[in-house]
Amino acid sequence: MTTPRHEFYETDERLTLSIFDKGADPAQVQITFEPRKFSYTNGDKILVLEPLKGQIDASKCDFTVGKVKVEIRLVKMAQGRWGGLVGEAPDPLSSFPTSAAPTATARKQQKNWEGITTDILKQDKPITSDQDPNAGGDAAVNDFFKKLYADADDDTRRAMLKSYQESGGTTLSTNWTEVGKGNVEVKPPEGSEWKKWAA
Repeated sequence: MTTPRHEFYETDERLTLSIFDKGADPAQVQITFEPRKFSYTNGDKILVLEPLKGQIDASKCDFTVGKVKVEIRLVKMAQGRWGGLVGEAPDPLSSFPTSAAPTATARKQQKNWEGITTDILKQDKPITSDQDPNAGGDAAVNDFFKKLYADADDDTRRAMLKSYQESGGTTLSTNWTEVGKGNVEVKPPEGSEWKKWAA
């Protein structure tokens, strides 16, 4: 029995749980939704979350089995953030006890390791280029060009490939009418000299 890797994100209305189970067969996946419990089984992979931090509406919850992960959508009965998946949290839908005095048998509150891990990961997020234009270095530049290429039309893509290849990586143009006319010349950065690579 193994517990598959999983992560979640939430809004006030729902919680989306991703279970990373590559190549899961939809016919083999078994999922049950209960008001304060969720369980997932696929062969020897089992994940049980109980008690959930809040109640869910089992009739509205659903899931999709993808090639890499199984995505589960838990619909909350009461709006609000849970901050974690499981734990003893006051359930806004359960009736309040008649006596406000604490009982001697009150269970010691467990640490919500899931929530702590999530908080730490949120703090460790890298600075984005929106926050600092110089953040990310080469990775940020590569991401920019990937996005530029992905969002471009066929002519722009052709222009980018042709100009980059013919100039030995010294020029990148998105203008096909200009690039399509002939060879793109090599333009090394100022103060440097271009030398053809000899194999």
